[in-house]
Amino acid sequence: MAEIVLDGRTLETMEEVHERFAPVFPAYYGRNLDALFDCLTDCPEALTVRLLHRDLLEDHLGRRGQGLTRLLRRAAAENPRLTLLEED
Repeated sequence: MAEIVLDGRTLETMEEVHERFAPVFPAYYGRNLDALFDCLTDCPEALTVRLLHRDLLEDHLGRRGQGLTRLLRRAAAENPRLTLLEED
């Protein structure tokens, strides 16, 4: 099982977020929110995303950070192989 950690204390750009996901996604991963959602909902193997310090991440990324949080929650609701763990 793969695990991706998104820590709001260290991530400051969406590019950094996409860099965290790229190693577990296909080479054609488009590094945008639509592609992220598609890959998260279609991933055939178990994947855990640890979202740490969400408030800080949303502060750094603004509306994109809020959209990312909603996207992760929606993808986890749609894909039983995706686990989202939110921690402060």
